[in-house]
Amino acid sequence: MGILKLIEWTDDTRNTILHKIDLEKSNDTVNKGSKLTVREGQAAVFCNKGKMADVFLPGFYTLNTDNVPLLTKLMSWKYGFERPFKSDIYFVNTRQFTDQKWGTMNPIIVRDADYGAVRIRAFGTYAFRVSDPYIFLTEITGTMSTFYTQDITDWLKSIVVTRISDVIGECKVPVLDMASNLVEMGDMVRQQLGPTFEKIGLELTAFNFVNFSLPEALEKALDESTSLGILGKNMNVYMQKAQADALINASKNPGAGGAINAGMGAGMGIGMGAAMGNVFAGMANNMSGNMAAANAASGGAACPKCGASVRAGAKFCPECGAKLGAETCPKCGASVRAGAKFCPECGTKLGGAACPKCGATVKAGAKFCPECGEKL
Repeated sequence: MGILKLIEWTDDTRNTILHKIDLEKSNDTVNKGSKLTVREGQAAVFCNKGKMADVFLPGFYTLNTDNVPLLTKLMSWKYGFERPFKSDIYFVNTRQFTDQKWGTMNPIIVRDADYGAVRIRAFGTYAFRVSDPYIFLTEITGTMSTFYTQDITDWLKSIVVTRISDVIGECKVPVLDMASNLVEMGDMVRQQLGPTFEKIGLELTAFNFVNFSLPEALEKALDESTSLGILGKNMNVYMQKAQADALINASKNPGAGGAINAGMGAGMGIGMGAAMGNVFAGMANNMSGNMAAANAASGGAACPKCGASVRAGAKFCPECGAKLGAETCPKCGASVRAGAKFCPECGTKLGGAACPKCGATVKAGAKFCPECGEKL
């Protein structure tokens, strides 16, 4: 049996919360004058026969009856350490244990003002530390010789997820606004879980929401809604572009069938229902002018009255029957356009017949001039 002159614990792990110095196993004892080293981020707890006694915070100690009063009382020492003794010595790691994962195994059903009942999943991290070693040993570890984070994180996770469900259901934050309220919701969960952790000697030092996950069907619907919203704001631009593309294709193909097909293709591409009626109407007028220009370039002509395309050399419009070609003033002989009501040179009223001798206007169908009697 040897006297343990220096009592300490060096931790080279990242997940050990509690470690017991087993004097029974090492067959060592503690005596008056033994040294105790408690490093930063640690606390040491002395126990006797299963009862928690003195707690030592970071520092260097020489053990005597003054700094182990509870142990002195439990062991019935009247005048200091009468003999070497064996005591249970626990070192508790009081640093923060960070990056502890949590997530909802099953979806949380929330009532959303926009989408009704929505199933969402949440994921994140949290951090904790031992704030009261005495309570922690009493309530959680008991006589365990070693205690790791994984020995308690599953239980802590169940507490966390239960409280998250309450917070999400009570905060009334719309589903679409949850991403912008992650910090606020994390603070709410941490405040509500604080008393629960304190009861077992722990402190919840941080709590973070990393992400919310929506059902795949709802995510797809949101994407489609966003696309339609963008399309609606730029409807005029899309319509104008579709019209321009259709007219370019129509000008390349003088046939009416090709132009109409191009217009229908543009309308189907936009897919905007009733709005396409106005688009097609404008396109039809533009196509008529385009076709007339194309026919004129190829030797044909366009009716000045209805705009219909007519073959080269035609004297009358096949659609409305209007007379084609240039006319001459019966008085001065100047050329005038078809359908003109007055001569642009002498101002003579047009539309009726003119006497070839005196130039007087005579009514249609007259056989003699009313002015000079010339036979017509």
